[in-house]
Amino acid sequence: METLGSFLAGRWQAGAAPTSTLHDPTTGEAIAETSTRGLDFGEALRHARDVGGPTLRAMTFAERGALLSAMASALHEHRDELLALSTRSGGNTRGDAKFDVDGCTGTMAWYAKLGSSLEGRFFGDGDLVPLSRNPRFIGAHVKVPRHGVAIHINAFNFPAWGFGEKAACALLAGMPVVTKPATSTAVLTHRMFRILTDSGVVPDGVLSLVCGSAGDMLQHVEAQDVLAFTGSADTGMFIRGLETVRRMGVRVNVEADSLNAAVLGPDLDPDSEGYQLFVREVLKDLTQKAGQKCTAIRRIFVPRESLEGVRDDLRRGYAGVRVGDPAVKGVQMGPVATASQLKDVREGVAALAAHGRFVHGDGGPGELVGATDEGYFVGPTLIEVSGIDEGGPVHDLEVFGPVQTIVPYDGSAEEAVRGVSRGQGGLVASVYTDDKRFAADVVMGLAPFHGRLHIGSSKIADHSTGPGTVLPQLIHGGPGRAGGGEELGGLRGLDFYMQRTAIQGLKPLVQRIVTP
Repeated sequence: METLGSFLAGRWQAGAAPTSTLHDPTTGEAIAETSTRGLDFGEALRHARDVGGPTLRAMTFAERGALLSAMASALHEHRDELLALSTRSGGNTRGDAKFDVDGCTGTMAWYAKLGSSLEGRFFGDGDLVPLSRNPRFIGAHVKVPRHGVAIHINAFNFPAWGFGEKAACALLAGMPVVTKPATSTAVLTHRMFRILTDSGVVPDGVLSLVCGSAGDMLQHVEAQDVLAFTGSADTGMFIRGLETVRRMGVRVNVEADSLNAAVLGPDLDPDSEGYQLFVREVLKDLTQKAGQKCTAIRRIFVPRESLEGVRDDLRRGYAGVRVGDPAVKGVQMGPVATASQLKDVREGVAALAAHGRFVHGDGGPGELVGATDEGYFVGPTLIEVSGIDEGGPVHDLEVFGPVQTIVPYDGSAEEAVRGVSRGQGGLVASVYTDDKRFAADVVMGLAPFHGRLHIGSSKIADHSTGPGTVLPQLIHGGPGRAGGGEELGGLRGLDFYMQRTAIQGLKPLVQRIVTP
């Protein structure tokens, strides 16, 4: 059984016993152990600030972009190994593993290319601003890297992409990174760091890894540090409430729960390409990563007059999904990631079903291919409730697995908006329609409640990436229940790691200072 170390203060370190055990979710077999007991997190953060920070700030954007490109290339050379490890340690099919691993290297490469197009080490932000009658007295804004460390605490479902997408923005902005993957799936992130440290492409202090508990790490944060967290809303609130975080004014970004929704417009008939796109993307979001995506469709809003047909089409789609050992050819969906995740999903299914009825599945494993129920399997599960105002937890409980709820509505944009917005903030919602007025009304009604909105229509059916795919060009995050955070979005992704400062004074001097 492998022992996972942490890469802190420029060296690999192992914690003391007792250790946490990591399991293969397909078989339940123990595959690794890790601990951070006794590790000096204060030293680790100081090393990142004092060694990695100055190194990055001395680089131009183009040089930081070249660093990201070298990291992406080093990881891509080991792609097949990483895909196989993703299957074993995370229960991912090869397609799901590609979604995570290629998403990581692809996002790094995208930001590397962005860096190559930028000049200097910081940004001038906006135009010069006259401040008095004397034209020589002016003001301007700059965005500069913060002199701290970026602490990234990631979720279990994307141990590769979660690391890569956060690190890409931080490193390009000029801040060193300490990454803490979820312990349960840290095997993949650990191997990626081994590849990067062995390659020698990353300068000292620029990247650090915590495998296991965060211990007292957040007691050592300082005012220039930033903290980005992806995970449960409860943990996000705990982090925001830490006395050291509050006292130091540490900048915090949280991505938490999200009851993402898909709305079928009343205009689409079953033969239309828009309707077929709707069915494909709903099914894809249930099966991909076994529904363990923060962007996965949880609630399906269907005009009441179309309910029977949609119900039958989805039931047929679910019935065709082969669940089992993700390493077996033809298996489309593997297990959920951990035993505790399996318990949470089944409890969530029971809570939803208490206020609705099963249309397909029941939260059990169903018929498995090449696996036994000793693994952490949940078959495709669809529950139907009577309507938007059903008093159960459909708008309050995110069941993080292959579980969806179908909700009939009256076909109007107003009721669709009312139903979806009861989720109290989400990462993404989608509307499927060829009716431009309906699309506009739903999108503008839902915009205040979501970080991203996806419009699926017949004309883009062959090109849609779907609501579940997060792209570096667009922001990822959302208000309210979703945590109120924001990541990616091209250059916007760098803002979290930079300080916007106003500079005022003599025009020639200010111009010289603010020009990158």
